[in-house]
Amino acid sequence: METFSPTARTQVRRLAQRGVYDRQEVYAILDEGYLCHVGFALDGQPYVIPTGYARLGDEIFIHGSPASRMLRAMGDGVDVCVTVTLVDGFVFSRSAFHHSMNYRSVVMLGRARVLADPAEKMIAMRRFTNHILPGRFEEVRPPSDAELRGTMVLALPLEEVSAKVRKGPPIEEAGDVPLPVWAGVVPLHTTPGVPVPMDDLVPGAAEIDRARFTRFNAK
Repeated sequence: METFSPTARTQVRRLAQRGVYDRQEVYAILDEGYLCHVGFALDGQPYVIPTGYARLGDEIFIHGSPASRMLRAMGDGVDVCVTVTLVDGFVFSRSAFHHSMNYRSVVMLGRARVLADPAEKMIAMRRFTNHILPGRFEEVRPPSDAELRGTMVLALPLEEVSAKVRKGPPIEEAGDVPLPVWAGVVPLHTTPGVPVPMDDLVPGAAEIDRARFTRFNAK
């Protein structure tokens, strides 16, 4: 299917015109981001935990220590809400009320599954590493058997999903246009800085080329 079917839980109702259900547009947002927030509740106590993620096909992967309360709960089948947000700009209006932000966000609902197969876990670990820097996993030492056993990896199927996007200039009241106040958009971009090497690099260790951070350079 080319689109996600909105459900009662994922249908965008507030400013519905900003709702996005196109699968490729959702994937593009997820592939550009690198931090998600996982929301869940245990014994009536809600939690929202930030963590890294990576997407492969119709699933996102999350990983960490098996001692993690969040991962243990997800592994037990608790319902989760996972969100990813990219802020693209500050929107300045002539009125305080109409100040806003340009953004792209995705909300994912469901239950995760534990990746128990070492081969499947290795695929996920490769995806995590190369999501940040393409080709990095192929350059470094892969995880050992002990490291794989010491890492819990979960996959959340992308089934109940919606995105919400705001772009463009501020909304202005006609009576505010003559005000001598600057209005417009200040774009925001995430870009990699200059790599800072370790002091103990062996001779011949090539410096990371910032051009390889392709998802940042696409803007």
